[in-house]
Amino acid sequence: MRRTELPEPSRSLAWRPVRPWWSSALTLAAALCLDGDERRHLFDLARSARRPVHTRPRRAAERVPESTRRLLHVMGTPGLVLGRHLDVLAWNPLAEALLGDPADRPLPERNMVAVLFRDPEARMLCQGWESMTRQYVAMLRAAVADDPDHPRARALVGELSIHSADFRHLWARHDVRENVHGTTLFQHPEVGGITLDWDTYPLPGNPGPVLLVFTAEPGTADAERLQLLASLQATRDHGGDTAARRPSAERNRPHRA
Repeated sequence: MRRTELPEPSRSLAWRPVRPWWSSALTLAAALCLDGDERRHLFDLARSARRPVHTRPRRAAERVPESTRRLLHVMGTPGLVLGRHLDVLAWNPLAEALLGDPADRPLPERNMVAVLFRDPEARMLCQGWESMTRQYVAMLRAAVADDPDHPRARALVGELSIHSADFRHLWARHDVRENVHGTTLFQHPEVGGITLDWDTYPLPGNPGPVLLVFTAEPGTADAERLQLLASLQATRDHGGDTAARRPSAERNRPHRA
């Protein structure tokens, strides 16, 4: 049957052009005035929705290269490696001195978002708690979009939603950020108030981990307090009660994806 022989309704349906999904996503992003991170998040959601049900994303164990561990130990500032769901995979002694020893927590609880919402001491330590949690939740949402059925993502979001009204409120905002940064005043029990800038840097991988680094402006009282904190931690690490401890970034095993 030729096109001219089709009934009018059938003809219009048969020859209606199919709009590509990415074109619709672009139109929606423009209408909502989304920024770069939000636009990428929308495309991740669209790709995830189009993925066949039987297709399972590749989920490899998260590992920290030895070169990254060495980098952590030569840094003169607190640094941590965070996995795709913000699990703490590695850290250096100065990060331990600033935030506490992640090794003291069970492996499933070594997570930046979980610590911020479930540890009362974290809220007392970070004077910029609200801003920091808002950015970390936005970063977690961006990570979840690529694989929303990931067991770790579902367990983490589910647990925090049950136990924290603050998390439920921020999660419902649907904010997304791929990389975050900010400035936080820490009320440290040993060195007092110390204001640090913090930034995240992507590391190789797909999806790769990120390096979280805390720095102080050179020549300031905050830089002096950071040096004091480093000295105190070095004294502890070389003391009799900690001589047998391995370096901080080596006291953790690969985190299963």
